[in-house]
Amino acid sequence: MNQKKLITTLLFLSFVFSATAQEVIAHRGYWKTDGSAQNSLAALMKADAISAYGSEVDIWLSSDGVPVVNHDADISLDGKKMLVQETPAATLRKVKLANGEPLPTVEEYLNAFEKCKTTKLIIEFKTHKTKEREDELAEKVIKMIHDRGLQNRVEYISFGINFVNQVRKLDPNALVYYLNGDLSPRVIKSMGAAGIDYHHNVLKKNPHWVQESHNLGLKVNVWTVNTPDDINEMIDLKVDFITTDEPLLTKELINKRK
Repeated sequence: MNQKKLITTLLFLSFVFSATAQEVIAHRGYWKTDGSAQNSLAALMKADAISAYGSEVDIWLSSDGVPVVNHDADISLDGKKMLVQETPAATLRKVKLANGEPLPTVEEYLNAFEKCKTTKLIIEFKTHKTKEREDELAEKVIKMIHDRGLQNRVEYISFGINFVNQVRKLDPNALVYYLNGDLSPRVIKSMGAAGIDYHHNVLKKNPHWVQESHNLGLKVNVWTVNTPDDINEMIDLKVDFITTDEPLLTKELINKRK
């Protein structure tokens, strides 16, 4: 093989590898480790330390219009349950995470994220009671990201179609994925989303959606995949991203296939 053919072959193989490479997203950050907690600043930094492709984070809008980080719709404070979207930020900040950190605002999360070297931030917009509140959250968060010049390091996900549409409207270049699992890849393509991001049981029932998505130029993420059997099954399906509470195990199983 002459040098020109060799270079062409290597470039082709490099393209094939990059096209089929599978990446790991740490679900709510890398929290199953000392000193960490779900959706904490520590979880974000630890995801970056293990070179996860992405660190997922869940966000809401407080009653007084402050974007905050929390997974559940409610929080517990002094034995009382309160809905995040009906509680002011100052009260939410009194909540302590499992590692002792206060419940963070999105601004604080972005301050920490700016220090990350490798990982991307995968922001999940949580569905709210009204479209107006969702629109306000999307507008505020996307503006914060653009003001900091972080737009190329952030991707978005949501169970809500309104959020998918808002991201497409506010930042047409942003990558946004739909989570609910009820729409075919063809419909997702028509919405202008970057791909599907479905629970692993959805893809087990519809394995053809992976290849169909790829044929349409869409990416495929799958959540939340934690057991070796499920991780290996998703690797075999050739999904692009695996969201997991076990990022190190998932990276290890992916690397064994290389």
